Amino acid sequence: MQKFTQVFGDLTSEFATKMAEGVSPGDASVQDLAAKHYDFILQFWTPNKEAYKSLAMTYILPSPYRESYEEVAKGLGKYHYDAVCIWADKNL
Repeated sequence: MQKFTQVFGDLTSEFATKMAEGVSPGDASVQDLAAKHYDFILQFWTPNKEAYKSLAMTYILPSPYRESYEEVAKGLGKYHYDAVCIWADKNL
């Protein structure tokens, strides 16, 4: 659980940094983060494109995930969602 929390926290921080720098969710550096996020998710299940995008939807709909992202930075859930959708459309 500690490793999960650390890896997820690190990814979240990297997304927040890119967002704060004004980097587009479609930028290659952010797409690399989305790929790392997908690889992280693969530890638990193997989502197809629709399932992965649905997971990301929980980052913008009312949920504990959205609340967690919003605590880090306002708009971070939407930013991460956008990055995931772009990555999933190109790679899944």
